[in-house]
Amino acid sequence: MEVLLLQDINGVGKKNDLLIVGDGYALNFLLPQSKAIVATPTVRRRFSEQIRRRAMEVQKERASAEQTASAVGSKSLTFARKVTKTGKLYAAITEKHIAEALQKEHGLEVEEKNIKIGDHIKALGDYEVSVKIGGASETLTVKVQAQK
Repeated sequence: MEVLLLQDINGVGKKNDLLIVGDGYALNFLLPQSKAIVATPTVRRRFSEQIRRRAMEVQKERASAEQTASAVGSKSLTFARKVTKTGKLYAAITEKHIAEALQKEHGLEVEEKNIKIGDHIKALGDYEVSVKIGGASETLTVKVQAQK
């Protein structure tokens, strides 16, 4: 069933999105709680301006995400951390640290959930980290050095 969302719903879409959802979801949740209306031709005409504006926003968000993804691919981060005598870090480097470093050093806003590390970084060396923004996936180089 095609519906027009009347408010933002996490994991589904934002206000004024035209979506195709399951009939049960629409009939049992969205429509009774006035979170959406059925996208009939009359509704489409009435909300055409809001639908058009939302489509433009989505297009800008995608372009921005692609631009950020391509910018991340050419970057590398260097962390200087305290290490033990065996070369292990006292505190692991996590997705949160990488997101903060990207914001601070390069001005790129990347959410933690978009950064994928196999395991937390716990030793010195060079690591490849996957960053997925929008539909694009880029590889970021993370270098960990001993703090002097």
